[in-house]
Amino acid sequence: MKSEASHRRPKRRRLRKGTEIPSKDSMGCLPEELIVAILVRVPVKYLLQFKCVSKNWFNLISSPEFVKTHLNFSANDYTRHISLLQFREDIKYCSVSSLFHSSVNEALDLDCPMKNPPQRVYISGSVNGLVCLADGFSGLVLWNPSIRKFKKVFGFVPTQMRECWSKCGFGYDEVHNDYKVVGIFSSMIKANFEAAIYSLKSDSWRTLEDFKPGVSYCGEAKFVNHKLHWITFRRRRMSITSIDLVDEKWGKLDLPSYNKGRDLKLGVLGSDLSVLCNNDERTHSDVWVMKEYGVKASWTKLYTIRYPENYELSPPLFTYNKGEILLAFKSTLAIYDPKNDSLTYPELPNVEVTGFYNRIEAELCIESLVCPDLPNED
Repeated sequence: MKSEASHRRPKRRRLRKGTEIPSKDSMGCLPEELIVAILVRVPVKYLLQFKCVSKNWFNLISSPEFVKTHLNFSANDYTRHISLLQFREDIKYCSVSSLFHSSVNEALDLDCPMKNPPQRVYISGSVNGLVCLADGFSGLVLWNPSIRKFKKVFGFVPTQMRECWSKCGFGYDEVHNDYKVVGIFSSMIKANFEAAIYSLKSDSWRTLEDFKPGVSYCGEAKFVNHKLHWITFRRRRMSITSIDLVDEKWGKLDLPSYNKGRDLKLGVLGSDLSVLCNNDERTHSDVWVMKEYGVKASWTKLYTIRYPENYELSPPLFTYNKGEILLAFKSTLAIYDPKNDSLTYPELPNVEVTGFYNRIEAELCIESLVCPDLPNED
């Protein structure tokens, strides 16, 4: 005779109030298509725990097909977007949706994988939930903060240019399903310049052909339309230089016809390339967007934002569906409302930025399951 305990339902571990890990038996009768349709709507932190339900669930959630489907869903759901806040070696994050809907927000700590770097760590881009961290000289890390996994990239600096200055940009080659880093190196001893590209799939670096030396690369690279973009300066003329991550060809774009100001910063607004033009008098910034990629006439001035307290702004990070935009300002974040031409500042009480470099660098990131420590599968 079977005991009473053998007829009891399997216990389900409780995550938090209102959330439980489903048992193997409770979901086993559902078709896989329905399970996938349910799971793609689940945040990453719970999916990591759902991997423990069964071997089948582990394989499903880890599969490239599910990772891609979940990524596509998250990309279109701004509640899955987070803002990375970086100052000195500290990196925190907060929910983008909470910044627009709550006056007081909590920025949570992240365990930065670059420990005690020789130079200041920079966020050099974020694509599909992967973040590229660089210290400017020798260290480079690809990191997914949502799943707490990272990969150290070796051979970042060419052996013949050990003492050099470097800039890097990070993007995704959709045709070959490969994440790539472009490094631009300038020797501190000799007038040598070199550009190289790293492939996560092959875990190797190659020299980029047709790279033209003697060009100053300004600011951080921005990834739009399969290409990385920098504002460049050559012979007193500014333009935008791009590198296509698919065919590895260099290109140029014209800047908008702005009136005054030589302090320009690239950004991405929605899926469009943007330029923030700080005027010479340091009184306001103009935000321009290239509506049709590659067409100079499509540059459109969307906003003119007056400086608060004579401090310049950073390029827009995110645009809310009501037209409000999120930007970094000094040691905090700001939301600009074009309807009433106003700036508001969401409170971040646990973020303290002090010292000479008293400002925040911010980067938008999507929650994803994309793993940085293994080559992608086709």
